[in-house]
Amino acid sequence: MIKQMTRAGSMVLLLVAALYPGAAVAHEGTDLEVDPCVRWVGESAVHFNAYQPQYELKAQYCTDIPKTGDTFLVVDLVDPALRNVPVGLRIMKGSGSNAAEAQTVADWRPSHHPDGVVSGETTLDEGLYRVIITAEGRNPLRYQYLLRVQMIDYQKLVNSVVAPLLGVLLMAWLGYKLVRSKWLRNRWAGVRS
Repeated sequence: MIKQMTRAGSMVLLLVAALYPGAAVAHEGTDLEVDPCVRWVGESAVHFNAYQPQYELKAQYCTDIPKTGDTFLVVDLVDPALRNVPVGLRIMKGSGSNAAEAQTVADWRPSHHPDGVVSGETTLDEGLYRVIITAEGRNPLRYQYLLRVQMIDYQKLVNSVVAPLLGVLLMAWLGYKLVRSKWLRNRWAGVRS
């Protein structure tokens, strides 16, 4: 019985780990191909982070910013070729579905960044924003990020809470069925003797 419960518990942990890979891997040190803060245009990439040290000193965000207020924005020019062309950054309030309704919140005009870092500070209110990073040159490049400031990401909520909870409930139900079937077999064997 204990062996079966240990096996069921192990299955629950494996299921939770499979359904919620974010629990096993932190943002730092991830591969660029799977890092959610990296945007690719062909072979060229940029890495975006937002910081709000007034709330959490070391926390970094790239799509979901938990609070409103002063926000430091940092773009790392991963592709060394981008350090030789003017790169600019614009923040627009709105999801991008209607460009006429979008409001420019911050605009850093394209300039050279030989150190590979574009940075600045702005104040963000609650809502949706688009961060547009443009690299000028013969073949201009455009990278975009959609930011949610102090908003709930329901898909992430489902992935992080509901899916593992359903896995635990499924494993508990299977464990119950296993214990009940063993109990019924033992009872049936007692009736037959």
